[in-house]
Amino acid sequence: MADTKAGRSPTGASLGPAVPPHWQNVRVLLADDHRAYRLLIGAFLHTLGLAHEAVGDGRQALDALADRPFDLVISDCRMPVLDGYAMTRELRRREAQTGRVRIPVIALTACLGAEQVQRCMACGMDNWLVKPITLEQLRDVLRDSLPDPHRQAPLSARPTGSVLPRSRLPTRASLIATFGTWEVVEPLLFCMIQEAHDDLAALEHAGNTADAAVTAQLLHRLIGSIAFFGTTDLEPRTLQLIDQLCDAGVQVNRAALKRFHREVEGYLQYLANL
Repeated sequence: MADTKAGRSPTGASLGPAVPPHWQNVRVLLADDHRAYRLLIGAFLHTLGLAHEAVGDGRQALDALADRPFDLVISDCRMPVLDGYAMTRELRRREAQTGRVRIPVIALTACLGAEQVQRCMACGMDNWLVKPITLEQLRDVLRDSLPDPHRQAPLSARPTGSVLPRSRLPTRASLIATFGTWEVVEPLLFCMIQEAHDDLAALEHAGNTADAAVTAQLLHRLIGSIAFFGTTDLEPRTLQLIDQLCDAGVQVNRAALKRFHREVEGYLQYLANL
């Protein structure tokens, strides 16, 4: 990162009041199947002076939580092997069974509607962030969620992540404004594009084998990739396509899947040319 000093953004601009002193003793567990998100959020946590560990799915998160102490979990909602909802439910079950202190869980989600909020709260998540996120948004939700020795009131869930305007394609200037320098943006951009191309290839294979479950899972992953650098109108249309897959299967939706594939390839090419 261009500037990893706690209390400064990647651009070097002040983030306001210094981070709370007790954060220097906090350990955060980050669970996300997208390597690009692990790199980005990990860099943000480092900038805020927070020790962290990153894993790629909910099962790995539970294994880490069983083996090592953490003060907070940031988890993607949609992951392979075990998603964020199931991971949080199992964490809450273990806490109730053993009498351990409740660990706050922040959800990472590509979209946030009433149904999504209900799912987060029902499984025991405490707060949420909507992708794409900024350093300032992460700092603010951490202030709400991290354990504070001077806070006695229980945590309450609230919508903290803000949603960027729809249908606004990222530009080189907007990415530099968000992440600091092109030297920061470029490796994240490369990583995300590479992951998305791999997922598109896997999506084509899943479509050819008419595997609706894997197809839906890959569509969810691609929503995360699409939302990494800014929201577009692809996300809500992809969610609608996932619903159509669940209702009617792959065969009926082949034309829509091919159109989605072309649109995502076009978006990735746009990003590669920035």
